[in-house]
Amino acid sequence: MTVVPAYLAGDGTELAYRVQGDGPALVCVPGGPMRDSVYLGDLGGLSASRRLIMLDLRGTGRSAKPADPASCRCDRLVDDVAALRDHLGLDRMDLLGHSAGANVAAMYAARHPGQVSKLALVAPSTRAVGLTPSSEMRREMINLREGESWFPAAAAAFERLQAGSETDDDWAAIAPFFYGRWDAAARAHDAANEEQVNEEAAREFAGPGAFVPEATRAALSTFTEPVLVLAGQVDVNTPPRVAAELAALFPGGRLVVQPGAGHYPWLDDPVWFTSALASFLGDGR
Repeated sequence: MTVVPAYLAGDGTELAYRVQGDGPALVCVPGGPMRDSVYLGDLGGLSASRRLIMLDLRGTGRSAKPADPASCRCDRLVDDVAALRDHLGLDRMDLLGHSAGANVAAMYAARHPGQVSKLALVAPSTRAVGLTPSSEMRREMINLREGESWFPAAAAAFERLQAGSETDDDWAAIAPFFYGRWDAAARAHDAANEEQVNEEAAREFAGPGAFVPEATRAALSTFTEPVLVLAGQVDVNTPPRVAAELAALFPGGRLVVQPGAGHYPWLDDPVWFTSALASFLGDGR
């Protein structure tokens, strides 16, 4: 059963979170940016061993829209995670961030290192630390999919995007590159994106001042708790090479690459994914 309680952020905005499963708590920050946490599902069945606390970021899912749209900026969302930890009464917590949410999670660890026991960054965006995948890295991922029926149209759309001559249809055409298998489940997951993302909030997420990479990198270089960076082998958004660079920033950082997985690895092979996460998280003590 999924329970949806709520709490108040520091500015009075009511924020919701979903609770699934039993076991030690794992606080999860969704990506998008600014996408309803429902897209995470139960992370491929991880709720069998963990009590998943899935935060709906302000203005998404069942959380209220803030009075100040600029409060959706990434660095300011860190305060919402801190308020959630206080609300849950956790001295320290295991923290997971997916995609854009990994920026929030990493910045939380940088700002509150003593409050994080383990940090898992899944298919992480790396903007918070100033890492940007090159076009060559992305093409390496794209070329791995050459034998698939949808590849010609998707590859052509990618090249138009790189050249700055894309159309709206090109964004839809490259969607298969974000999944290890472009099957019915992947198509449904992708189709839900439009209604699950708060576009206004997403525009604020990376606004001026959201990221100070040098300071964040310096803080994370002293974060000594265990860190798992999980990358999908064919993820065009976060290629394994840039994920490896992120893992290397942490003294206790470790990279694992999930075979055949894209940007949503729990969909591509839930057994592999949950096994990797469970092994890293341990018994939560």
